[in-house]
Amino acid sequence: MNTKITIGFDAKRIVRNASGLGMYSRTLVNNIIRCNNSGDEDELCGRMQLLLYAPDKGRDDLRRQMVLDEHTHFIYPDGQPCRLKRDLWRMKGIVKQLKKDGVELYHGLTGELPLGLKKSGVKSVVTIHDLIFMRHPEYYHWIDTLIYRWKFFKTCKEADRIIAISERTKADIIELGGVDPEKIDVIYQSCNPKFSLPVSEELKREERERHSLPQRFLLCVGTIERRKNTMLALRALTRMPQDVHLVLIGRHTPYVEELKREAKRLELTSRLHLLKDISNDELTAIMQMAEVFVYPSRYEGFGIPIIEAIFARVRVVACTGSCLEEAGGDHCLYVEPDDVEGMAEAVNTLLDETKEQREERIGKCLDYVQRFRGTDVASQVIDVYNKVLNRG
Repeated sequence: MNTKITIGFDAKRIVRNASGLGMYSRTLVNNIIRCNNSGDEDELCGRMQLLLYAPDKGRDDLRRQMVLDEHTHFIYPDGQPCRLKRDLWRMKGIVKQLKKDGVELYHGLTGELPLGLKKSGVKSVVTIHDLIFMRHPEYYHWIDTLIYRWKFFKTCKEADRIIAISERTKADIIELGGVDPEKIDVIYQSCNPKFSLPVSEELKREERERHSLPQRFLLCVGTIERRKNTMLALRALTRMPQDVHLVLIGRHTPYVEELKREAKRLELTSRLHLLKDISNDELTAIMQMAEVFVYPSRYEGFGIPIIEAIFARVRVVACTGSCLEEAGGDHCLYVEPDDVEGMAEAVNTLLDETKEQREERIGKCLDYVQRFRGTDVASQVIDVYNKVLNRG
């Protein structure tokens, strides 16, 4: 039997971010832990020590979502350093800790690697989710764009291999970063299996009453910001049946006020519902009550909410122009991000489907998204670790 291999992970988002990068990191690492306990000694999985490096303990509720075992532990900087020292530790000081802990490979789960990692001899993999800050810098403060660009180019130099979460992201890394395509592996995100578990009618009724949800609604999930382009869905609502509402779930930004003003102008205020701070259990129930999931974002690195919706057996309309067709497959509907009439027509097409047509579409979509099941994705990531460590 081969000796145990020690893998380190950047766990900052695991303990701090409820959605997005945090959800990706927790889901992937939990599935790697499951692979690690599979008992297959002929592969890398089954003989790993997994160390999760976080600058602090973060949120208890997020940390408790990790399925820790005797092979998996959190590592924090010594003592109780101030925020600046914690940030410096994550940026560079962590390398000394990795060497001390015998880490052979470090995985930057959210597009970053510490400085000096390559020089230290520790092998590395980094997951890059998107380059929206370069492709669409108008959505960012110019200082943030400069910082993100600097981190991106430094990380590409440090990394032994790069995981892109979509073909679109891979193409952006090659075009905007000048990275050798042979250095990049495309591995899609996995979806939390919770969305595929049927929610009881009683729980659905409770959530409908708690949030004053209408009987028929379109749903969109994600930070409510300009890039997500939810204005398109709102304007398309004027071309849909009067009893169909729009429910938006996500962190609020100043863009919310623009949506409210437009809803008032279009006399749609009563049909627009804005929710935030929704738990995963609540989201699952609300998702399974939606008639159609709309995702009109102008640009994404991947689009995991589309997959979550499909697992929840909800039909999807999304926008063209980035990678959303990769996430949803051929049996979702897609429209241009400024095509109000097209969005309305696509949604109405789904609303008008018979029960048999609906079930057939959902079945084909479910067949497509099986590729995003967790342990399949984790095994692909482990294959990348093998490649970097020259083991198999």
